Amino acid sequence: MNTWILVYDGFDPKGEGLREALCTLGNGRFATRGATPDGEVRTPGTYAAGCYDRIDSFVAGRTVTNEDIVNLPDWLPLTFATPDGDWFAPERADLLAYRHVLDLRHGVLTRKLRWRDDAGRVTAVRQRRLVSMADPYLAAMQTTFTAENWSGPLRVRSMLDGRVANDGVARYRDLRGDHLTCHDTGTQDDITWLTAITRCSRITIALAGRIDAPGRPCVLHREADNITCEHVLDVSRGRPAVLTKTVALATSRDHASHDARSAALRHVRRAPPFDDLLARHAAAWERLWQCARLDVGGAELSRIVHLHIFHLLQTLSPHTADLDAGVPARGLHGEAYRGHVFWDELFVQPWLSLRFPEISLGLLRYRWRRLPEARDAAREAGYGGAMFPWQSGSDGREETQILHLNPQSGRWLPDHSHLQRHVGLAIAYNVWQHYLATGSMPPWCAELLLDIARFFASMAVRHGDRYEIRGVMGPDEYHDRYPGAAVPGVDNNAYTNVMTAWLLLRARETARLAPDLVPDRAELERWDEIGSCLRVDFHDGVISQFSGYADLEELDWHRYRGVRRLDRALEADGDDVNRYKASKQADTLMLCYLLTGDELTGILRGLGYPVEPGLLPRTISYYLERTSHGSTLSAVVHAWVLSRANRAQSWRFFTEALHSDIKDVQGGTTAEGIHLGAMGGTLDLLQRCYLGLELRRDGLRLDPLLPGRLGLLSMPIRFRGRQLFIDADHRQARVNGVACRSYRGGEAIMTGTGDLGRRIIHHRERLGLTREEVAERADMSPGYLTYLEEHPDMPDTGALYRLADALRTTAEELLGGGRERPPGHGPAMANPTMEVLDEEECLRLIGPGGIGRVAFNGSHGPTVLPVNYKMHEGAIVFRTAAGGPMDRDLRTGLEGVDIKIAFEVDLFDETNREGWSVLVQGPVHHVPEEEVPEVTRAGVTPWAGGERHLYIRIACQQITGRRIHGL
Repeated sequence: MNTWILVYDGFDPKGEGLREALCTLGNGRFATRGATPDGEVRTPGTYAAGCYDRIDSFVAGRTVTNEDIVNLPDWLPLTFATPDGDWFAPERADLLAYRHVLDLRHGVLTRKLRWRDDAGRVTAVRQRRLVSMADPYLAAMQTTFTAENWSGPLRVRSMLDGRVANDGVARYRDLRGDHLTCHDTGTQDDITWLTAITRCSRITIALAGRIDAPGRPCVLHREADNITCEHVLDVSRGRPAVLTKTVALATSRDHASHDARSAALRHVRRAPPFDDLLARHAAAWERLWQCARLDVGGAELSRIVHLHIFHLLQTLSPHTADLDAGVPARGLHGEAYRGHVFWDELFVQPWLSLRFPEISLGLLRYRWRRLPEARDAAREAGYGGAMFPWQSGSDGREETQILHLNPQSGRWLPDHSHLQRHVGLAIAYNVWQHYLATGSMPPWCAELLLDIARFFASMAVRHGDRYEIRGVMGPDEYHDRYPGAAVPGVDNNAYTNVMTAWLLLRARETARLAPDLVPDRAELERWDEIGSCLRVDFHDGVISQFSGYADLEELDWHRYRGVRRLDRALEADGDDVNRYKASKQADTLMLCYLLTGDELTGILRGLGYPVEPGLLPRTISYYLERTSHGSTLSAVVHAWVLSRANRAQSWRFFTEALHSDIKDVQGGTTAEGIHLGAMGGTLDLLQRCYLGLELRRDGLRLDPLLPGRLGLLSMPIRFRGRQLFIDADHRQARVNGVACRSYRGGEAIMTGTGDLGRRIIHHRERLGLTREEVAERADMSPGYLTYLEEHPDMPDTGALYRLADALRTTAEELLGGGRERPPGHGPAMANPTMEVLDEEECLRLIGPGGIGRVAFNGSHGPTVLPVNYKMHEGAIVFRTAAGGPMDRDLRTGLEGVDIKIAFEVDLFDETNREGWSVLVQGPVHHVPEEEVPEVTRAGVTPWAGGERHLYIRIACQQITGRRIHGL
């Protein structure tokens, strides 16, 4: 089995929705569902991160307002017809072959088909589609037609279609979805364009399309909300004919854009041919996979892990880091949950923070930008701090609907899920995890965590000798009120109260990290008091989900066996799930998901509760028997909490979580969008649960307990600026190839010129050794040696010297110091981007000093020489020999006349084909004798050694810089 492809054979109209969702292509800025370009049964959807619109609907006798992620104009439509034939549609065609192949490694969706028309003509079609990860504005589809037994004209019709609406979720279809208005179309230099504006948010969306095809000019059909081009290809039997459709999508929310339409036109006009676009796109994905690699044993397991990483990065890529976007619960793959942001970041960000911390930081910034709205919400509710909404969209106000449809009863019911205040706890938890992963707590992140702490502290009310938090909903989601109560909400949800105690402890530590934000003594003392006195209930030797939980009835689980959505089933039967000890998903057990056993018992003891032996195992068993698993997140959490107590049951839940979307275990929900939290949760489960990877302030701790069927687990991570490679099996864990249980950082090795991996391979092959043999000699794992050979990385000092000994060479040779290899060998990167640096950035780069080059007109013509330099009071200072060639060449002999020279500092990464260059131009001066003692303290050493006591200073009159990099 190829672990990098997902294959669908045959045309299945009933399964098209599921296939469309799982074959979605995206780049973090926008995504397009895998709908066919020519089908009659299709749910097209293109969604841009953060592009929302609000609209009113009249439902159940009242007007309700809902904000949706907007289904944008459809760029896919393209169909074809043989002479005198109808336009192709797979539902009506005589299909001889039909297959979709999703290439997860390179982000390409391929459709191959063969069809026979009514005249017996057989035509093969191959379509390749991408949404560019290299250029986030572009998408393209290349179609290759091969007439197998005929020749003649083939008609091709391509369209940009604005006649779309948000109608991808059946239960929302009683609500309005016509978010696009003010359509317009046109052409410019053979490029077609379409624009539309969202009704309320007034976002302009523009599509521009270019067709590259041989043959006759196209025939244009233009309407206000769609524009069509018809081409005729003269095909010959057995000879492929190729047509490429390249589109650009721009919006009025984009950076560095005057208007959406002109931006889209410019982007599509400069787009390269399809093969070049594909090469750049594939190279961008390859760079992502270098960071995102997560290898496990078993082909099927590997394929699903790759699928989950793929969809996570399509929704949240490096492009997302610069956007104002959160974590949509269903990705950019469909319209379920209206594209809203819930708490799914809790399951996604811990994985991102250890690989793409810049993406994780961008997601936290989405929350921070909405801090004023959260503060207003808290104040209006009578609380302090910041109260974040359960469902967030464009501006951070509460987007939770006030009514929801039960599709089993057909009734619209009140929705109280906005009472899930614990979303703030998830945000604070991710702030803290990002700090542990990166070692960085920006002031605005500290502000975010502290204001959330203020909110939960303000919710706590004194009752006797305890503090209580009342009127909330827990993660369970079934219990939104007490049976028969007129007011919604429950009191003292254990998850909310215990995590509030955890948060107040972290707030204390955060205040020390951000001294400018330290609360006053009275507030800190109140936090300490609340954090030691919050109420947690117990019954039957277990933690109670909330106060009064013990008084609820037991459900007849036999009657509702296999029913995942008990709330809907009971309501349809005239009953109420609030009456029963039944959970949709983990609630109290979420504590065991977020906290280690020691952390949880420590908090309970800190609250003054005795922790009896077996409390946590009993609690896990108790709630597991009373959970219907009505959410895909449920399997993730239960796999986690059972990993140490019941490995077989944990593996069963883990495999269910893995298959939750690919097999649509929830019964039709995946077609409405993938479950991003569950996908991220399975990846985090592999790294933090089964590997036992715990982030601490003093480093990493590893406590692996891998299921036997998982095999070898290996992955690179970025921990506080260091690239580490971790691999483990059921016996031990290794960091950078060395068996250990903890990591506190090590000495960084600076690379020499050249490629470490290539030199390792050279010496290994020179000795005729396998990777396993070298790894054994070097006391490191074969997985880590493979990683070093295939990725640009550098081991710690000890590992480097052991590796050199194993290869019978020296560390200097492995670092490239022992060979005179010409620099710059090899091609440029596939997708170079040049960034112009401002003066401030240039000065930052050259500020530490180092080696640079001076260029001037010498006595023998243009001269370039290397020097060691330091920055001193804004000038560049270096040393040379008095009376030497450079000294003589830098003197004019005329008083008051200086020579202007150039000075350049470069940094090149040959492995990644990246680097930067700073050029300084200005007059050169000899440092006067009276200033030499002060300049000497700068610590400048001469490049060539020896007696070089003459100090030269360059005044920085003009400073320019360039950076070349990839994605």
